[in-house]
Amino acid sequence: MAAARETGPHYWLHRGSGRILRCSPCCEARNTALAGMENVDVFLVAASVAVHGPSSAPPGILRMAKIKVVNPVVEMDGDEMTRIIWQFIKDKLILPYLDVELDYYDLGIEHRDATGDQVTIDSAEATKKHGVAVKCATITPDEARVKEFGLKKMWKSPNGTIRNILGGVIFREPIIISNIPRLVPHWTKPIVVGRHAHGDQYKATDFKVPGPGTVTITYQPADGSAPMQFDVAKFGQDGGVAMGMYNYNDSIKDFARASFRYGLQRNFPVYLSTKNTILKAYDGQFKDLFEDVFDAEFKAEFEKAGITYEHRLIDDMVASALKWEGGYVWACKNYDGDVQSDIVAQGFGSLGLMTSVLLTPDGKTMEAEAAHGTVTRHYREHQKGNKTSTNPIASIFAWTRGLMHRGKVDGTPDVVRFAETLEQVCIEAVEAGEMTKDLAILISKDTPYLHTENFLDAIDRRLQAKMA
Repeated sequence: MAAARETGPHYWLHRGSGRILRCSPCCEARNTALAGMENVDVFLVAASVAVHGPSSAPPGILRMAKIKVVNPVVEMDGDEMTRIIWQFIKDKLILPYLDVELDYYDLGIEHRDATGDQVTIDSAEATKKHGVAVKCATITPDEARVKEFGLKKMWKSPNGTIRNILGGVIFREPIIISNIPRLVPHWTKPIVVGRHAHGDQYKATDFKVPGPGTVTITYQPADGSAPMQFDVAKFGQDGGVAMGMYNYNDSIKDFARASFRYGLQRNFPVYLSTKNTILKAYDGQFKDLFEDVFDAEFKAEFEKAGITYEHRLIDDMVASALKWEGGYVWACKNYDGDVQSDIVAQGFGSLGLMTSVLLTPDGKTMEAEAAHGTVTRHYREHQKGNKTSTNPIASIFAWTRGLMHRGKVDGTPDVVRFAETLEQVCIEAVEAGEMTKDLAILISKDTPYLHTENFLDAIDRRLQAKMA
């Protein structure tokens, strides 16, 4: 049988060492990669395939069958230390196991600058097309970064650009590992914070009132009918500050749909928190629209799943969150979500153990990323040639959450199982004492830790064992 030729990298499982060997391109590198490994016992893998022909592999080496991912996944590359880790994850933990088409976009700050940020827009449009994206952490430049990279301008946050194009809600969820201490010890189940990242204070018009006078708000109907005017405040000699903020009914209803869909996906009850007793019209509208959407579109599904929806006052919800064990979706208005997501992250131990998922209201499109930044301080050490101990778990979970969604949408349970297995080996490694410094110091100042490469190698080794 003639050996079929491949254009891309392929992978072989070595029985003696349990290692996965990467050969690229095609057969040219195979003899070098497998040198000295001929005289070992053959490892029989029922699902293995030999695209190069059954006799092409030396004894002891069998071609691994990859799991087919039916539809493409958009890959958004990033910056600094997370970019380095991202490449390792892709090369060692994803591509050896999955036959997946990655629609790649380089969102590194220099390439964003070179394209006038068009690459960010293109990546978001590709995500709309394919339905799933995985994103590496990226730099949002400030003045110092503009100078450092010689940027044309201070580009906007790529996350914000992507969110504005896709719409949807950001859901942050902690990764719970049994031996990592939590500031709130009885938080034994995830608290998923869904933030309505639109409007309110973040799109408000605010200004300083210079002196005595009256601030009013006016609504002018587009149909030319009589305007509505409200007196906000009368200011004295010292003046003060004033603000006008808003939100759209369509956006609030989409927030409700995304929250309810995520609750169904995770089989968690959903809670909305507002202060409708004070902001009777503004927060009352959130409460009313959530109820309308739930009753009309989700009530039957929730009852079938055995989960519930409830509105609570924000102060009551905060108190309850501290008392409960977790296991729910907490739908928050924009500012509340900004604050509570960080409180929850710290309560569970570390931002390095926090996933971030953007889900559209129809539940069909997802973008997953780590909740942390690019780990600049570690990257500076890496540039000097020094070893770092950078936690890659949230970046790994960005890949796994994206792949889980891809598998569920495509109806490919093998893809879902692979993603679940990769998450499992990450947790098992830490629980077995293999972890990076940020997690070790949460246990005690004397807890041993691994450098970045060693920890990733430990994950690699454990995943190979699970998949074999």
